Amino acid sequence: ISINFGNIRDRIFYNPGGNRSLFVLTWKKCLPALNSTECMNLVDQLLRLTSGAYLTLDMIKGLPETLQEATFKNISAAFKDIYDKLATNTQSAIYEWMTRILKKNEPMLGGAVSWVTAESLWFLGRYIVHLPLQEIQEISLTETRLFISYDNATKQLDSVYDITPDIAKAFLRRINSSGFDIGNASTVYRLGLLVCFHDNLQQLDTMAALNLLHQLIKCNQLKGFQADIQKHKSQLLDIILKNYTLNDTLGSLSDAVVGLTSSQLESLSPKAVQSAISALQQVSGWTRSQAIIIADKFLSNNKILTLSNISQMGALASGISTDLLYNVNADELLQAIKGTLTRHTVDLTPAQQQAIISKILSTKDISSAINDVPGVFFKTVPLSSLTRINNINISAIGDKQLTSSQALFLFDSLSKNIPTVNLTRMGQLVKGITCEQISNMDNLQFVNNFSPFEKNFHILSPYQIRCLAWKFWEASEQSIPPVLLAVLPTVYLENAPASLCESLVVSLGKINLDFLILNSKKRAAVIKKVLQCMDDMVKDDFDVDKLGRLICHLPPKTIQNQILSKAMVAALKQFKTCTGLSKEQKLEVKKKLKEVYGEPQNWTSELLQDMGPFLTLLSKEELTIAKKFPDAIQQIVPQLQEADLPEELLSVLFDVVQNTSASIKASRGSTDCVGVRVPSSDDIRKLKEGNSLWSVQQLKCMSTETFTKSVERLGAVTKFNISQLTALKEKALQVWGELSVWRSYHIVALGQIAISLKENEIQKLDLSSIDTVAALSQQTQWTSSQVKSILQGFLEDSGLSVSDLKSYDLAGLGPILCGMNFTEISTISATEFSATVSRIGHLSCTIEVLQEFKKKVETIFGSVSNWNSSVLQEIGTIAAALHEKELQAVNINLMPYFQPRAIAVMPIEILKTLSPKQIANLGPENAEAVTPSQKAALDAKQLQSLGLAIEGSKPKGPDNSVTSNIPTTTSTVSNGKSPIRRARWMGVHAFLIVLKV
Repeated sequence: ISINFGNIRDRIFYNPGGNRSLFVLTWKKCLPALNSTECMNLVDQLLRLTSGAYLTLDMIKGLPETLQEATFKNISAAFKDIYDKLATNTQSAIYEWMTRILKKNEPMLGGAVSWVTAESLWFLGRYIVHLPLQEIQEISLTETRLFISYDNATKQLDSVYDITPDIAKAFLRRINSSGFDIGNASTVYRLGLLVCFHDNLQQLDTMAALNLLHQLIKCNQLKGFQADIQKHKSQLLDIILKNYTLNDTLGSLSDAVVGLTSSQLESLSPKAVQSAISALQQVSGWTRSQAIIIADKFLSNNKILTLSNISQMGALASGISTDLLYNVNADELLQAIKGTLTRHTVDLTPAQQQAIISKILSTKDISSAINDVPGVFFKTVPLSSLTRINNINISAIGDKQLTSSQALFLFDSLSKNIPTVNLTRMGQLVKGITCEQISNMDNLQFVNNFSPFEKNFHILSPYQIRCLAWKFWEASEQSIPPVLLAVLPTVYLENAPASLCESLVVSLGKINLDFLILNSKKRAAVIKKVLQCMDDMVKDDFDVDKLGRLICHLPPKTIQNQILSKAMVAALKQFKTCTGLSKEQKLEVKKKLKEVYGEPQNWTSELLQDMGPFLTLLSKEELTIAKKFPDAIQQIVPQLQEADLPEELLSVLFDVVQNTSASIKASRGSTDCVGVRVPSSDDIRKLKEGNSLWSVQQLKCMSTETFTKSVERLGAVTKFNISQLTALKEKALQVWGELSVWRSYHIVALGQIAISLKENEIQKLDLSSIDTVAALSQQTQWTSSQVKSILQGFLEDSGLSVSDLKSYDLAGLGPILCGMNFTEISTISATEFSATVSRIGHLSCTIEVLQEFKKKVETIFGSVSNWNSSVLQEIGTIAAALHEKELQAVNINLMPYFQPRAIAVMPIEILKTLSPKQIANLGPENAEAVTPSQKAALDAKQLQSLGLAIEGSKPKGPDNSVTSNIPTTTSTVSNGKSPIRRARWMGVHAFLIVLKV
């Protein structure tokens, strides 16, 4: 065999991640010579670099079984290292290959009943989870004892994240029988993730329960079964609390503390919380209501916050009231957001974030404050504050997260003060570059320094990408990246020569086409060109690799007729990554799925796990396979997007949970509840959105204990109807008492259940805290009368007038602001409004309310004629309130900077007054945002201009008139000298710039 090892090795490292051609070629050539050091090294490197992405079952079946010991160990080590990247079927095939060799090499000693020795278990590593139950049960006790005695076995068992309860319990029983007491502390430590499935918890004493509880923290890494783990933690907690008080053990309960109910947390003494805070703050998974209770206990009567106690609280700092945060010393608050608060920003409400920034900006010099405010918090700094900065240091901005309005203002300011902005140091400032600024760049400099734009495509808008495309076309159409070519008018792509095909398909396959091209017809034209490049056929795995993410956009007919059987396994693997398939596409994918793998009812457990996202395509009858393998379904469902789960899958999951549940029928309480099967807290943990299938009667009959443990999980379910939510509200009244005695954490815990509160019930709540109201404002289904009741309740209970509201109050109120009347809006402080106008600009209020907000904006940024691109981006939907003359006077260069949400809610009678020039300059996002009813009111010229904006035409000609800049197909075909200068395409180099987005 003649193999140029050096050349192959160079190509491996030249193409990080590798490619299928190289992988297959190397595999074919090296497999017969696998015992050679060079071949083994190449295969090892290729497996690791590609994470086994191109491994097929046929390749694994073809692996030799006569290998030198060192070679077998080396390739097995590579397979073990890429385990997580492999499909379950692939893992299973590798396990079978490894065990065939192990069985050959393992001598049968003295009538031993199993080939599985301690050494073979160590060798298999994570692949031991594929051992059949019967073989585990037949492992000799001597070998089991030897295996678990070896220190490295613990590391091995700590990594079996995909182990199932049956396999884990089989190992536990074998270990217990071998003479190890699995209740013993030293043994428990050795068990790795097997401890997650420990049996007979009730037989443990208090110390053993505490020890096991500490080991269970590692179980968060398990693939699935988290509800069962929580149940175990709860049982262990009960054992511990029989002999110790919660106050005495709080700091030693590991992450089981997040399972404590609000009443248990309320029973804690402040001293106990203060003593345990260092342990509590390290635990993840706290709910907001729990954080509120613990923060209140920790701070107790000491209501003065400092950097020290904020740092001590860690993740629990999200429970600190907004008012308290605002009263922290600004210097200490600045230090806190550089540490603890930045790490936990995601847990802070808009009100809390706004309070922090408002306090810092109110007491610090704006320029120094801007320099000091760290990355994620910088997004909260209002545009009105930025306009007061004298000198902007680009190095201080580079690592910050910016909104579009901030980026537009800062980039413009920098470009005025610094003639040539260093593009490589821009960071998120690139979001602020305008079309005019791109157009004015030197052509040569632009092409030679395109890399910063290329690297930041993921944060640029489709409009900016279009501007880059036109600039590149003008500067050097011969080397324009194919991705940019795709956003130009469709005819440019249609006329691209065949020599561009390879680069075009590969580069487009690496991007999210939905983001790059918003219009569905234009996307379809791109896919048509891609398919032309591929001879209208997806022939094999290599074609699937080229298509990449484009496969998600293939027309149903192409999926049906033009993907050859040779490519189908790889195609289905790629289809699993698609999240927005149409109903017609899903139907064709499902047909192909059944053609390749047979009827779902006959799938194996491994295949079921590999199909993952495809379960959402199956009917309830086809999903009966899930009942056959309940463990598999409980591993799969948590990995799927909750919002995408269809009723059929939720129904099957509901049945599976019911069949494996220990829930009981109610025997006490109302006569209507006797014999009703009620949900348990364990059921609720497992079901998530599937909880929407409990009947109203079942929810009503739920036990007090179950409701107390599960209220926040139930409040997070989005599919409940109003009758179910009302039943849960009634249960809350039964458990917590009258509305007037509810605390803030009760209201926060309700989540979606809160929308069942009637206006007269809302009036009884204590809404004095903006944190309580901020929790209510997160719900989106309030009626206008409910909104007004919440607003009125907050103003009355807090004792504030509208003129007293701080910016953090406005941020916390959020959508509730839409319930204000005109007089109330007029009394909002302009200063406080300016500090949170970007958040208010996300609201979908009535046009009348937006018009009042617009008046407030004019007191901050001046009249509409003075507004620029950054102001339009900052105010969002408020821009929809411009009246006819104001809108007509808007410069065409500003049209792309209206936010799409503003265009969508703009009154039809106002939008239709836009000139054709203005419409042509809307940009792709805004053009796509125009609603069907708005389009119906436009005349022919306006619709033509809208089409140009969508298509990607250059908005202005030399005379400032709208022009399509689109070459005609006729001129291209007849003389080859179209405006895109077709002849110049013929000299394009084979290697175009391939964008890595």
